[in-house]
Amino acid sequence: MSVSIIMKTLNEEKRIAAAIESALAALSQDVEKGKSEIIVADSGSTDRTIEIASQYPVTVVQIEAPAKPSCGIGPQLGFQYSHNEFICLMDGDMLLDKDFLAAAIAFLKANPRAAGVTGHVVEMNVDNLEFTRRVRRVSPENRIGPLDRMNGGGLYRRSAIEEAGYFSDRNLHGYEEFDLGVRLRALGWSLHRLDRRFVSHFGHSINAYKLLVKRWQSKYLRGVGELLRAAWGKPYWNNLLKELPELRLWAGVYAWWLAMLALLVFLPDKKWAIAIDLAAIIFVIAIMSLKQRSLPLGFYAVVAWCFHAAALPLGFFHPRRAPDARIESRVISKPR
Repeated sequence: MSVSIIMKTLNEEKRIAAAIESALAALSQDVEKGKSEIIVADSGSTDRTIEIASQYPVTVVQIEAPAKPSCGIGPQLGFQYSHNEFICLMDGDMLLDKDFLAAAIAFLKANPRAAGVTGHVVEMNVDNLEFTRRVRRVSPENRIGPLDRMNGGGLYRRSAIEEAGYFSDRNLHGYEEFDLGVRLRALGWSLHRLDRRFVSHFGHSINAYKLLVKRWQSKYLRGVGELLRAAWGKPYWNNLLKELPELRLWAGVYAWWLAMLALLVFLPDKKWAIAIDLAAIIFVIAIMSLKQRSLPLGFYAVVAWCFHAAALPLGFFHPRRAPDARIESRVISKPR
């Protein structure tokens, strides 16, 4: 196998060593030793991530100003330095299953119009994720067979990526996997999930509200707005609108906000306007609580809606840079 494993990182000092060792173990199955490579693509870590990664036989690269951290910049940075026929994307807090690459390559070779293949992303911090898990929509991480995106990474075919123009849009703070998926599918390529483990993921282990605030601060919640801006005027624009049900939800939130604002502006009795608005808020929370069978989960869902809806226009109107332009970066270390 001829594989470039791209490991995107940002302050992953606790997990990076184990992640690299899992990738090395997976490549030890390689029958064409010496042709594969591991690229740690760092988005500006301020902890010991780079120091630790540099101790291994891997290529370590890091963005430089004016490049700025984003979810989309890491994969493209790694792709920029990669050389091989197959590209495996993973995070620096994941452990790669040692048998996945062989199975994934066999699938791509047997399916020449498949651009990528992945497996299960097994979440290890189950207890910490339980609160948010129940308020999510049906997750694409659980579907087997054809996919619209490969959330969490997987193995891609280089020729498909090159036909799509670039691997990952550096402007996106979220939804970068969906952006890649919709571009590939518009060209007639397909994505697929095997019924086997791809990686074990050690994700966020903080309170759901703290995570929501963190995602606001990191601009992650702007991802869907940035995605819409990136797709504006493209041939796949209509497909994107159809395939993102959350857009209808955010539209409903805007209509709700406008209705409450209209009451405050046009209803002569402001006390009644405020009372009706408060009743509407309580009603929506009550409906979601009944749906989730939990008041805390219902309340969290409504708060999360508001955060996402508020972030969308900020993402849509944010200035863009050419997604296929070379990313400003430096090579920190290479295998000896």
